[in-house]
Amino acid sequence: MTEILSQDEIDALLSAISSGEVDPEEYSPAGEQKKVKIYDFRRPDKFSKDQIRTLQMMHETFARLTTTALSAQLRALVGVHVGSVDQLTYEEFIRSIPNPTTLAVINMDPLRGSAVLEIDPSITFTIIDRLFGGPGEPTKIQRELSDIELSVMEGIIVRILGNLREAWSTVLDLRPRLGTIETNPQFAQIVPPNDMVVLITLETKVGDVEGMTNLCIPYITIEPIISKLSAQYWYSSIRKGDTDENRSIIQERLDQVEIPLKCEVGEIELPLQDIVSLKVGDAVKLGNTHISSDMTIKIGDRKKFKCVPGRIGNRLSVQIGETLEDIPDELLGSTRSEEEV
Repeated sequence: MTEILSQDEIDALLSAISSGEVDPEEYSPAGEQKKVKIYDFRRPDKFSKDQIRTLQMMHETFARLTTTALSAQLRALVGVHVGSVDQLTYEEFIRSIPNPTTLAVINMDPLRGSAVLEIDPSITFTIIDRLFGGPGEPTKIQRELSDIELSVMEGIIVRILGNLREAWSTVLDLRPRLGTIETNPQFAQIVPPNDMVVLITLETKVGDVEGMTNLCIPYITIEPIISKLSAQYWYSSIRKGDTDENRSIIQERLDQVEIPLKCEVGEIELPLQDIVSLKVGDAVKLGNTHISSDMTIKIGDRKKFKCVPGRIGNRLSVQIGETLEDIPDELLGSTRSEEEV
C-alpha cells in the first residue's frame, strides 16, 4: 500500500529542500508500474473473446426459443435470458451448484463427449407444480425428485434440447440427446475435474420464481468445431439461408406435418327447422349425388381428387381417380385418412 505523508511531514520535507539539507534529485518520480496479468497454468484459457461472444449470440437464440416453448407449455409468464458465458474448470462448476439439483447429462452427437444442463431446484419444482395443476408459487423444497417428477422433467428437458438443436443449426447439425438425470453433482463426472469447460448461465424466471439454468459444455466436446465459433462464420451462415442442407431440413419437417384427408360423400343445404326435426332412421338425399357418382377427396379444405367408394376386406375404402386441383406435393406433408359418411 502506498504511504501517504501527513501535512507536517510535507512541510518538513519542503523546509529541508529549501535549506539544502536534502538534494531534490534523490527523490525521483515513481516509475509507472507495469500491468501484470495473472495467468494460471492449471486452468489455461481455451476460448478467445470472439468465440465467447459467438457462443453468447447462439444461446441468446436458444433462450428466446426456450422462453416461447416453456410459456406455451406451462401457461405462465416465462423469461429466459443469457446472464453470462464463462470458461472455468469442471470442478469449479460442480462446486458452484447446489446439492441436490437437476442435472441432465446430454449426448452432443455428432460431437464427442457429453454436456450438462443444470436447472435450479426452485425452477424445477415450480415447473412441476405448474404441470401438476398448481399455481407455481415460490417454494424452498430441497430434496431429490420422485420417479413421477423425473418423468415430467424428462419431457421438459427433451423439449428444451429441440431448441438447442435449432440454435446450433447455423454452426452444426447438432442432435442433442438426453442421457440420464442426476440429482447429486458428484455423480455427473463427464470430464476430469481440471478440464476446461464453457458455462452458459441462463437467468430463468417462471412467474414470480427466479433461478439459474446452467449449460456446461467441455472444451474437448467443442474442440472439433472451434474454428466455426467466430462471429464472421456465424453471420455468414445465417445469410446463406437457401442451401441444400437447409432445404432438406425444411423438407424433413414438412414431411412430419399431419394434414386431414377427407372423403366427401355429398352435400345439401337444409333449413334449420328440418335439421332440428331429424331423427334416427330418416333418409337425407344429398342433392344430385347418385350412388354411382364419383366422390370428392379433400386435403385440408381443398378439393384434390375424384374417387370411387369400395371395400378392402371389412374396411371401407376409396379408389383415387381424376385430379381436380393441382396442389403442390410439398404442401401435402404426411396425411391421415378420415372417412366421413
